[in-house]
Amino acid sequence: MASYESMTVEIADGVAEVCLTGPGKGNAMGSAFFRELPVVFDALDRDPLVRAVVLRGSGGQFSYGLDLKNMMGELMGHVAPGNLAAERLRLLDFIGELQRGPDAVERCRKPVIAAIAGACIGGGVDVIAACDLRIASRDARFSVREVKVAIVADLGSLQRLPRIIGHGHTRELAFTGKDIDAERALRIGLVNDVYDTEADLLAAARAMAREIAANPPHVVQGVKQVLAYSEDKSIAEGNRYVALWNSAFLASQDLGEAMQAFAEKRPPRFTGK
Repeated sequence: MASYESMTVEIADGVAEVCLTGPGKGNAMGSAFFRELPVVFDALDRDPLVRAVVLRGSGGQFSYGLDLKNMMGELMGHVAPGNLAAERLRLLDFIGELQRGPDAVERCRKPVIAAIAGACIGGGVDVIAACDLRIASRDARFSVREVKVAIVADLGSLQRLPRIIGHGHTRELAFTGKDIDAERALRIGLVNDVYDTEADLLAAARAMAREIAANPPHVVQGVKQVLAYSEDKSIAEGNRYVALWNSAFLASQDLGEAMQAFAEKRPPRFTGK
């Protein structure tokens, strides 16, 4: 297990488990979180032993969102009255640095499963929106809370959520800053499934990650790449891209193993080669 100031990372049997730990209350996201998240996910992206990732929070919460106590000094220093172009450019750079975290989660070639218990507020929603799959426990609650603290959400939720839950639901959440429960999140497609307890949630997330990890890693990563490319393309453009992808990467030892396992009526054993 690797330990950082704001999270821990454990890797076993092809699955990495990233656990948010704070140090802010409710795993609130402070400077350490925004510094470490891109480092961790860039490393997981490069690690050949990692085939899937589970992202969760500690202490029965996913995250309370931005750690205002930790970040207030730095944030307010950028928006003091009288700031001119140079100060505004520094604020632009500051926001860009914060955006690197969710961007790294989305960019990671390994599928990322968000296992959400308790509060998932503000920046927490930005992070789970960057994940590939989201599942929740029944006590989970979600809020695009930034409007309540006079901020336009700027870490990716306004860009990613419409593709997940549609424009109407996104606008409702972002305009009101309201909380929604796990059942509403399930109905609008924010999460795939809801489990009774956090223990059930984590068991399901880990089982899903192991199921993904058992498949040929270059194929799983290819699926993710093709889906990402095709989001804003025509069907013809997406089909051309996947044809090019398979012409480059279809040939593999795993393909031969899949064919042999089918002929021998046994489960395949994929090595990633």
